[in-house]
Amino acid sequence: MVMDRATFPRDKVCAGWITPPVVADLALDVEDYRQARTFQPFTGFRTGIIGEHDEVETSYGHAVSFGIRRCEFDDYLLRRSDARLTLGAPIESIRRDGARWTINDRVKAAVLVAAGGHFCPVARWLNGPPSRDARGSVVVAQEAELAIEPADADAFTTAPGVPELYFCRDLKGYGWCVRKQQYLNVGFGRLDHRSLPRATAEFIAFLKATRKIPADRSWRWRGHAYAVNDDSTDRRVVDAGALVVGDAAGLAYPLSGEGIRPAIESGLLAALTIIEAAGRYSRDRLEPYEQRLRARFGVSRVARTLSRILPAGLEKLLARELLGTPRFVRHVVLDRWFLHAHEPALAAG
Repeated sequence: MVMDRATFPRDKVCAGWITPPVVADLALDVEDYRQARTFQPFTGFRTGIIGEHDEVETSYGHAVSFGIRRCEFDDYLLRRSDARLTLGAPIESIRRDGARWTINDRVKAAVLVAAGGHFCPVARWLNGPPSRDARGSVVVAQEAELAIEPADADAFTTAPGVPELYFCRDLKGYGWCVRKQQYLNVGFGRLDHRSLPRATAEFIAFLKATRKIPADRSWRWRGHAYAVNDDSTDRRVVDAGALVVGDAAGLAYPLSGEGIRPAIESGLLAALTIIEAAGRYSRDRLEPYEQRLRARFGVSRVARTLSRILPAGLEKLLARELLGTPRFVRHVVLDRWFLHAHEPALAAG
């Protein structure tokens, strides 16, 4: 059974793209999926620094990612799962009765998978009050997605198939401008929540000044928060009869903030562990999940170093020098930080 306080389709704050390993992990039937849904191949990227006009264009010559709309993508996967659905039903109570769980005083289960994101009630039940869960690096983000009208054709320059990424000078956040067929997605994420409104306003002003987005369209902003995987928390991801996946486990990649692939692959690892437990869900029977998670998503030394606060002068130097170097942008920023091209799909690995 899948329980969610939302009804589907629903919006989700996300730039909305998936990589080929995600397609492979999900065994996604692309031809079936794209029949009535947005599926935009991305063959290159445009990157730069917010407020500066020097940009790096990177072309791959083939699809390295695919633009999707989360309202379509999530609903498609939910329906494809053939799970029993209890939607529009917030989790109001969680109780452990011996070897079983009771949810909302009516649903009983032997095992729970906490998959409700940063504010997942099951993950909160396992990990205590919010103050404990907030020790790590938490990204705050805002996003808006709008349909492109015929009148917009000459009003902006963002091209389909080429996402644009613009980084803050201190490397603590970035904004995106992504066109997916007839939709335009714009967003901004940052580690410092206090500076988010100002930084977002500066980013939008930059996009309008450079004609990346229509100057006269209104935007409906949605907000979100999630923890990135930096090894700094004591968050539990497994207990007797319970496993925590995706954003609820704080698995988003630390340098790009992407959470789709870690969510999908942690879900698959949780499913494998549950199957192997063969109906006996004690903590020791489920602990292989934590070991698999650590092996798959352990934070690299580079990510750990760059996630720390850099000396003030070095931040701007790194941003200007490295993000202006085509080779570094392609092989490090894009291939390693965003596409994770060096990591095969879970099934292939």
